[in-house]
Amino acid sequence: MKRRDFLATLPALAALPRSVWAQGRGTLIHAFGALPSPDRVRRVFAAGPPATVLVTVLAPEKLLGWSGAMSAEALSWLPPSLRELPVLGRLSGRGSTIPLEKLVALKPDLIVDAGTVDATYLSMAERVHRQTGIPYVLVDGRLMDSARQLRESAKLLGVAGHGEQLAQYAENALPECRSQRRPKVYLARSADGLGSALPGSVNGECIEAACAVSAVPPGRQGGLAKVSPEQLLAWSPEFIVTKDAGFFASARTDAFWQRLPAVRAGQLLLAPSQPFGWLDGPPGVNRLLGVRWLYLHLHGSGSPDRRLAEVREFHRLFYGQTPGDEALARLTGSG
Repeated sequence: MKRRDFLATLPALAALPRSVWAQGRGTLIHAFGALPSPDRVRRVFAAGPPATVLVTVLAPEKLLGWSGAMSAEALSWLPPSLRELPVLGRLSGRGSTIPLEKLVALKPDLIVDAGTVDATYLSMAERVHRQTGIPYVLVDGRLMDSARQLRESAKLLGVAGHGEQLAQYAENALPECRSQRRPKVYLARSADGLGSALPGSVNGECIEAACAVSAVPPGRQGGLAKVSPEQLLAWSPEFIVTKDAGFFASARTDAFWQRLPAVRAGQLLLAPSQPFGWLDGPPGVNRLLGVRWLYLHLHGSGSPDRRLAEVREFHRLFYGQTPGDEALARLTGSG
């Protein structure tokens, strides 16, 4: 962090209660207010998309609503009980879309947020709790801590047994990156392919977790970056990954993208995005499946049957649904 950026955070840090300072950098869950006992948590408001995924997989019956619009296709992969939930809005991420008066009227027992933990998000959590009186927890959403997120959040929500199941899956989901070669991967996040995640950002964690390196050089601050065609040609990624079906289709015939060896070699990959993005969008525990998918594609591991079996098992454990072969082929684009 640059000195001027650090100085800019000091007012927000100074406003935080001593209890938050005492929790330290290694803390996974930052709590604001007296938390209810787990058996009394029945109504949970998810403050943003990563938290929505976290509550969905742990305690779907306690989720009050969606933080953003969900497509009919996305909802079709989730239990019927979730398909009728209203869109309530969000507190965190790209601006708040729910008034605090509406939030209070929902009478949640707990607000759960997950993702980046920094002075801005800590200050916001403290402010919302202070203004509403609703207990608020902010969960550090780093991908490598997925097992801890699931285990500790499940205890707060009163579903420790189920959380332990998911945590054990998470502990074995991320591949061990030893001496194997790490290919250079470009994550094309925007519709034109020229927006990407910076190394070290929460939006690009999946690349390193899949035993690869980002084609975007390190050094710049922030989470996302706009890149130029000239930069992309100079970086010459071995693989390009996108979740945008429109870009995926156009890039295979576009003159510029055909100049990249990855496209010419057929190493442009379309990541599945239902019911949530597999690699990002949002950067939550949904990425556990995406990392497995990306690793198998980058390193040529696993038969098609094994890949489909892994997707089926993830959906059974995390989403409470067991897709059939036809549905899995449609989801993964292998049909």
